[in-house]
Amino acid sequence: MTAEPDWLTWTCELQAIAHGYATPKVDVRGAVFDDRNRLLLVRELADSGHWTLPGGWADVNLTAAENVVKEVREESGFDVRVRKLAAVWDRTRQGHANSVFSCCKLFHVCDIVGGAAATGSETSEVGWFPEGEVPDDLSRGRVLPHQLRRMFEHARDPLLPTEFD
Repeated sequence: MTAEPDWLTWTCELQAIAHGYATPKVDVRGAVFDDRNRLLLVRELADSGHWTLPGGWADVNLTAAENVVKEVREESGFDVRVRKLAAVWDRTRQGHANSVFSCCKLFHVCDIVGGAAATGSETSEVGWFPEGEVPDDLSRGRVLPHQLRRMFEHARDPLLPTEFD
């Protein structure tokens, strides 16, 4: 039986097959609010079924906004329009666990323009949560409580500038 390779081995293998300068991966998240100022969260099938903002790795040949629209539709059933880019945060500096890849997380505030709640191939539940009732069992590899608090603030005040670190 072969032992699992460690992170150093993985990193060396990744560098061996990658050409050019190492760049971060891009994760997009949609902070969707309804007319009652509740935040849309989805329960993911991965990561032990924890709650998160709809989103995922950005696909090539789509803009960040197009990726968010696609991810929200696939994971929640809702069609959205991106209102603003609220934050561009480095995953590790925000307090997420380290990983082999560096990652920029792009958080977008979105408005519903159609669709209806429906789970997708990556989600088992769709829910709306007021600010004081966001569940504790978050997928902390994807979103953190302080990030969700900032999304509520951006939804309340559309003139807040885009945050970055």
